[in-house]
Amino acid sequence: MQNIKIQNQQNNLDLPDKPESKTLLDRFLEANEKDNVSFPDEDLRANVTSLLFAGHDTTAISISWALFCIGNDLKCQEKIHEELKEVFKDSQRPASIEELSQLKYLGRVIKESRRLYPSVPLVMRKISEDIKMDNYIIPKDTSVAVQILLVHRNPEIWSNPLKFDPDRFLPENLKQIHPYAYIPFSAGPRNCMGQKFAIFEEKIILAAILRKWRVKSIETHEEMTVDMSLVLKPRQGSMYLHLLPQK
Repeated sequence: MQNIKIQNQQNNLDLPDKPESKTLLDRFLEANEKDNVSFPDEDLRANVTSLLFAGHDTTAISISWALFCIGNDLKCQEKIHEELKEVFKDSQRPASIEELSQLKYLGRVIKESRRLYPSVPLVMRKISEDIKMDNYIIPKDTSVAVQILLVHRNPEIWSNPLKFDPDRFLPENLKQIHPYAYIPFSAGPRNCMGQKFAIFEEKIILAAILRKWRVKSIETHEEMTVDMSLVLKPRQGSMYLHLLPQK
């Protein structure tokens, strides 16, 4: 870090002062240097490893589930291609942030695929104080598993919950849904800190794929079984898709 700082100072002697852009690892290392902060190397490595895992495997499987859902719904896929053509015309350039924000239907498709197949199917929480639920008391210091997959498929909240329907996420329909009925990134003060980045990342990749390809899933929703491990994956280990060039 010292060598990098010295090199940056030498390279920027004639340049005006500007805010320094720091990576997350830079911030961790700086925190480690402070006398009043106890942040040993083991914790640093654990945090970096967690961020890399949480930001890679979850997004990869979420994109896969979205393609699986799109490949099972021809009408949905036609609407996506119509929207992509309307936004990008004949352009081959990468999507801009402004263009991504115009992909409203694709955004609803991504949300619905996350409802049916959340990347992380459950989260754990340690109760900090006694909580009364109906006639039961959950005592302080109890570890509780929140089953996101079951919340997202609860028929008391979602009508016909196993049906893939992106229009559930139209603004007028969302007004009737409790905000904690849809928690693909968990919720509250300990929710996923990378969710905005993940949303853009998934939209960028799906738009890039679907601008060039049509997708057809081999398995149907009824044939697909899932494995609820750290991330939600197909129990058979793989999902198979046909990719056909977009005309």
